[in-house]
Amino acid sequence: MDVARRKDLAPHPPAPQAAHGAKQVSASAQVRHVASRYAVIGVWAVMIAVYTVAEPGLFLTEGTFQTIFGSQQALVFLTMALLCTICVGEFVDLSVPAVFGFSATVLPVLVVDHGWGVWPAAAVALLGAIAVGAVNGLLVVVVGVNTIVATLGMGTLLGGISLWMSHLNTVSGLPTGFGRFALYPVAGLPVSFFYGGVLVAGFSYVLAFTPLGRHIRFVGANREVSRLSGIQVNRIRLGSFIASGAMCGVGAVIAVAALGGYNPTTSDTLLLPTFASVFLGTAVLQPGRFNPVGTFVGIYFLATGILGLQLLGLEAWVSSVFYGGVLIAAVTIATVLRRRTT
Repeated sequence: MDVARRKDLAPHPPAPQAAHGAKQVSASAQVRHVASRYAVIGVWAVMIAVYTVAEPGLFLTEGTFQTIFGSQQALVFLTMALLCTICVGEFVDLSVPAVFGFSATVLPVLVVDHGWGVWPAAAVALLGAIAVGAVNGLLVVVVGVNTIVATLGMGTLLGGISLWMSHLNTVSGLPTGFGRFALYPVAGLPVSFFYGGVLVAGFSYVLAFTPLGRHIRFVGANREVSRLSGIQVNRIRLGSFIASGAMCGVGAVIAVAALGGYNPTTSDTLLLPTFASVFLGTAVLQPGRFNPVGTFVGIYFLATGILGLQLLGLEAWVSSVFYGGVLIAAVTIATVLRRRTT
């Protein structure tokens, strides 16, 4: 009797139907996981196919490829600057385009209007952007000013200063040799594209494989728990604003080298593409999480969409409609994915 009872109490192997059902659930979960990570890339491929069919011989050309991947370097640096503060939970830094525009205006003004050398002027422009980032950080982290209020005010202030310095005009006339710093061709693309790629790769490595990156993620997830764990929360928050300013400054120097000058009125047009790309990036590779590689993909996804629509003959207003629509969709997707992850 005892032996029979022990056999009854022994665990039985799962029934074949139950095991098959578990495998189906696991397979469907994997499909959903892969779809959530790569859906935007799939849509990008479909978009390219549609544009190729709609404009045969016009869209799928080397010139189109060079236009898409050779003209977004400023946006790459701007989005990485915005990610610096977003990753530590500072929503949202509205001054990023203005810091970029301020630095991009200082450089040609010093060279053209005051006779400075290009590289000393570039150093001053970079230091100016870092200083602005530090002031933003002090206002938000030390003084406790709301991030939106502080950065909106700073952005408006810098926009006015930039317009004053440039006398409401495009400041141009930089030495032609300076342009090689950004435009030197490498594999059919300007070298500035690869500057952006190195920045994205480095940023991704820091976030994924270093203690600093883990601390940044912890602070962005929960400041109080991070503080109780011994992380220097305010130091990381302040550093994120300084790093954001530095990326804006470097991006501005590269942009001015490529353009040969700068018009500060163009800074306002960079705000929507920057935010659209960053939030769209949360639907790529790491669903619900802000990440540099996803943002990088988002930039060129949007550039492809805009160029394709323009080649179809649509007017300039289409870029605003496209960016606005994608931003709404991206924020909605990011909110849903973040809620599921939580």
